[in-house]
Amino acid sequence: MGLPPQILKPSRPRFERVLLLVLDSVGIGAMPDAGRFGPSDAGSDTLGHVLAERPCRLPVLESLGLGHIRPLGGISASEPPRASFGKCALRSEGKDTTTGHWEMAGIILDPGFPTFLDGFPRDLIAAFERRIGRPTLGNLAASGTEIIQRLGPEHLRTGYPIVYTSADSVFQLAGHEAIIPLAQLYDMCAAARALLQGPWQVGRVIARPFVGDAQRGFQRTRNRHDFAVPPPQGMLLDQLATRGIPVHTVGKIFDIFLGRGIASHVSTRGNADGLEKTLLALEAFPQGLLFVNLVDFDMLYGHRNDVEGYARSLEEADSYLRRIVARLGPADLLILTADHGCDPTTESTDHTREFVPLLAYAPGVQAVDLGTRDSLADIGQTIAANFGFTLGAGESFLTQLQFAAAEPA
Repeated sequence: MGLPPQILKPSRPRFERVLLLVLDSVGIGAMPDAGRFGPSDAGSDTLGHVLAERPCRLPVLESLGLGHIRPLGGISASEPPRASFGKCALRSEGKDTTTGHWEMAGIILDPGFPTFLDGFPRDLIAAFERRIGRPTLGNLAASGTEIIQRLGPEHLRTGYPIVYTSADSVFQLAGHEAIIPLAQLYDMCAAARALLQGPWQVGRVIARPFVGDAQRGFQRTRNRHDFAVPPPQGMLLDQLATRGIPVHTVGKIFDIFLGRGIASHVSTRGNADGLEKTLLALEAFPQGLLFVNLVDFDMLYGHRNDVEGYARSLEEADSYLRRIVARLGPADLLILTADHGCDPTTESTDHTREFVPLLAYAPGVQAVDLGTRDSLADIGQTIAANFGFTLGAGESFLTQLQFAAAEPA
């Protein structure tokens, strides 16, 4: 996971501000190696399948060039795109949030984080139970919404937290907010994070608080909290901070990178809140990197196989994009992408190994076909090149973004 940076002589950035907007889990078709990652991955196509089952009006994404990346139901490619377009492969071994976002920052994971599809080793669970002073329930790979319905009553009776995982490299700990207060659940997750090292070093420990009862059902709350592995030194955000280039993040980016290299951040309570805070950030931060994650696609809809919710969320994001694009000036670059797939039309509720879309828009910059990029690290390398340095992985597409002779009306 090393990242030897190559430092260049500082130069004036081509773009004073870059907005990197991640539509969490909005994949655009299975990668060639997808079959190695799960039985549903080979045929996965998050965006294609959602649009096939529930047509969406996405006029802004369409105008930027979404339909030029590949044919998509209901998305026209008849007009010249406003943004440069392409798609990125995930070069790292994995298909999860940490892997995708780290790769954007120039970190290639090979091997990837470990997964525990048969549950965690008994000696690990025993050590964790000793640390928290009580037994646990579960310890299996499961859907989070399903396991709290199944084990919620026993949890209420015993007070034992529910441990589960998925096809991703995660240790998830669920507790009812009236039984295990949030601060205590977070402390338990911190204890797990300290324990999960070496061959047990999962990418994330996630606190999954919930409310409700057996009669009315249980519901997860938005008080989730992620405890990530520290990223290797020398990644994109470290390098920006070293050069005094401000980084402002919106959503779970702060947790994914443990705050490293981040000058300021705001948390969010869903996509609409995140997009509103992105608009505020465009007013408040005229320079540097704005790094935004919109989590609802993944957390609320992909993992719950909710095609209708996924489609509505796409339309909501598109309506906000109109306002975001309108606020961009000639010194701004918008890069829109995703971190992996989470196809809500498959039997599985896990992430899916997919290409992700790539749209790069700046006022007055001519749109070009960026093709299929070998890695999400190309995004980080492009941002690095813009600010006068290079990362240890990725190929910049900055020079392909050519200013047109005259800015379009």
